[in-house]
Amino acid sequence: MKAVVALGANIGNPEEQLNLAVAMLRESTDLLSVSSFYLTKAVGGPDQPDYLNAVCILESELPAMELLSLLHGVEKSLGRERVEHWGPRTIDLDLIQYGGILSSAQELTLPHPRAYERRFVLEPWFEIEPDATLLTHGRISDLLEQLK
Repeated sequence: MKAVVALGANIGNPEEQLNLAVAMLRESTDLLSVSSFYLTKAVGGPDQPDYLNAVCILESELPAMELLSLLHGVEKSLGRERVEHWGPRTIDLDLIQYGGILSSAQELTLPHPRAYERRFVLEPWFEIEPDATLLTHGRISDLLEQLK
């Protein structure tokens, strides 16, 4: 199944962290494409450094919760500590969309509940998949237009 994963980092060496996360995803999934890295302002949370963001598309046959666990494992191996909600982080991997799965489980909401309003997700995704559609919200090109 096709998965859309957003990556972000803003402490330590963000470019190195994103490159390592991509390499780890490449080893554990069928990584199809990776966007350029985008420098963006932090959204929400405390005052913090800018983020480096990207989106990748991968194929996996794992159940959704197992794919989420894999993403959390990559975060943990790269030093992610969940100290402050929306706080600075060495790495963040968010499962944005996974095939046609819709989920409102506490552990995993699909599609990601705020992806439609986050330019730092939509722009890199549009770069690598311009015809993509975010389930329940529509074409990402239209969503980007609405953010202007």
